[in-house]
Amino acid sequence: MFDQPFVRPSPFQAIDPRVRLALAALTAVCLALLKDLTACWLGLALGAALLAISRPPLSPLLRRLAAVNIFILFLWCVTPWTTPGTVLAQWGVFAISAEGVRLSLLVSIKSNAIVCVFLALVAGMDSPTVGHALERLRCPRKLVFLFLFTGRYVHVLASEWQTLNVAARLRGFRPRTDLHTYRTLASLLGLLLVRAYERSLRVREAMLLRGFEGRFRSVTVFRARPVDALFALGLLLCLAGIAWTEWKGGPHV
Repeated sequence: MFDQPFVRPSPFQAIDPRVRLALAALTAVCLALLKDLTACWLGLALGAALLAISRPPLSPLLRRLAAVNIFILFLWCVTPWTTPGTVLAQWGVFAISAEGVRLSLLVSIKSNAIVCVFLALVAGMDSPTVGHALERLRCPRKLVFLFLFTGRYVHVLASEWQTLNVAARLRGFRPRTDLHTYRTLASLLGLLLVRAYERSLRVREAMLLRGFEGRFRSVTVFRARPVDALFALGLLLCLAGIAWTEWKGGPHV
């Protein structure tokens, strides 16, 4: 989600990263707890508005939204048929319930709304900025440490896997559904783990030689400004309106 291609100039770049992270997390929690369809649609409208303001690149945006909705599509293939309730349509022993359709619709709307919020507020920050902001928000230091190293080296490991895959193909390997293919892939995976372990040792030694003491230090200094307070106030008012719509909608089963 982080780094290229979403790291680009946008109006949200002027907002303190700590504020953006905190508001994104708060918004995600609020949207996840909604049960009223009208409130969910308002949450999706809020996420879409934030996404439009951030002006993300269209092609990567569509790919990320497609990845989320492909997973939701499998939910639609199961939930309406397996949730008990009022029958909307029936074909033999298969029946679609109104409760199942409503549940699938709620999950679809809320998932897209939360993804839009995070793509708008968080995806535009690079990994070091996110890690530094998480540390400033008093997140556990070990989790921040793990996040930063994962964001830094996941691409390196992916490149290493591609190198091993190309080397295997140059030696005549063609993946099939047979025991030889499974053994070869297991060997490649084991070799990748060995190389990753060796690289981790070299990285650790290099960091210790540079005086690393278990904490990342950054020259970036975050300063809260009036624009941060105005943005937070505006978003909180929007969430309050959505919460009021949820409360007005009454109890839900």
